[in-house]
Amino acid sequence: MLNFFKKTEEPKNIKELLVQFKKVKKDLKKTSSDVESLKKNIQNTIQKIGITRFTPFKEVEGGQSFSIALLDKNNNGIVVTSLYSREKSRIFAKPIEKGLSSYTLSKEEKETIQKAIENKTNNGKEK
Repeated sequence: MLNFFKKTEEPKNIKELLVQFKKVKKDLKKTSSDVESLKKNIQNTIQKIGITRFTPFKEVEGGQSFSIALLDKNNNGIVVTSLYSREKSRIFAKPIEKGLSSYTLSKEEKETIQKAIENKTNNGKEK
């Protein structure tokens, strides 16, 4: 890796200059290769997040239920929904491919996925 802060001796002649140039060229080639590898790998990282809080049951107020979508660059990932009631809580996770799921999505899940795709959230406000 290039180290711009490392003190090196000034080349005394053209031969030493060429040796340093070759080393810099080799380091630059390695750095370029590393950057290309990172570009490929970043495609699969979570890059888009959407969250929606809501109240699915009339007997429970406060918007304690939520859906959260975690998507990569290609809109692949998951949507997780937690439904809270006084008696129990349920959590569902559904795979997302290209913004869609093979499972039936609720209105809130669809909204959350769309927020992630558009990179918008409702800032934690209850729906």
